[in-house]
Amino acid sequence: QVQLVESGGGLVQAGGSLRLSCVASGRTFSILVMGWFRQAPGKEREFVAAITRAGGASYYADSVKARFTISRDNAKNTMYLQMNNLKPEDTAVYYCAADPTLAIMTIRVHTRYDYWGQGTQVTVSS
Repeated sequence: QVQLVESGGGLVQAGGSLRLSCVASGRTFSILVMGWFRQAPGKEREFVAAITRAGGASYYADSVKARFTISRDNAKNTMYLQMNNLKPEDTAVYYCAADPTLAIMTIRVHTRYDYWGQGTQVTVSS
């Protein structure tokens, strides 16, 4: 089992920044492919970003590319999402996800992740 705890959400004005954190426990962190997803009210859960086990490769949704940066610190069992130039359309609950066996070709597919955090709310005002 893997436990994931997100933090760092909040209310920010458009153009501002936030950094989300996700701390993992229960399994060796370095074997986990990690991802961030988000879900706005009335919408489907959507892929935001993901990072491979050693952090050598990262993947982004087109809507956040060049604004968001995903990273991980395997020594601290922690993944981060630095969000800059936030827009009102970024408002959502952000979820951390993890999986030990995920194939890279499915890294954007939320149903492929076995473990999820409880989510953290990000609200961007215009």
